[in-house]
Amino acid sequence: MLRWCVNNPIQTVLIVWMFFYAMMGVHELGHVLAAWATGGTVQTVIWTPWSISRTDVDPNPSPLVVAAAGPFVGAILPLLFDAACWSWNVSLRLFLGSFAAFCLLANGLYIGIGSFDGVGDCRDLLANGAETWHLWCFGGVCTAGGIWRLHGVDLAWLQQRQNRTEDA
Repeated sequence: MLRWCVNNPIQTVLIVWMFFYAMMGVHELGHVLAAWATGGTVQTVIWTPWSISRTDVDPNPSPLVVAAAGPFVGAILPLLFDAACWSWNVSLRLFLGSFAAFCLLANGLYIGIGSFDGVGDCRDLLANGAETWHLWCFGGVCTAGGIWRLHGVDLAWLQQRQNRTEDA
């Protein structure tokens, strides 16, 4: 995998950017769904390629649930979709597995490391009753799950695609 990334830096940057942008969308979807489910009103969703995403909810009757739903849905939904599509085309399945691993890692590291500075969702979680160890546990489980899932994928879908173009 590392060799492919070094040999294909432009594709690597584009894939990471695409995964990051899509991950932010799924993460914000979690905040939106939780806001609606708890009777909150979504005022704004900022989701642009050139900024960090954000969802503003006002009134927000359950700020802890809304804050927790972003990273939770952002980590679990791609993994569930990956598992549901297990019998699909191998290249697509491996692509979804790569995305699921990325989402687990991104959300896990965001919450686990963000707990030290109280940034973004971590600030909201801590201000509304979550304990620091809760954030560490979520971050640790998601990060470990992302590493485990990425190990199973090994970005083989990129190698398969490259092999098909070389054979043609």
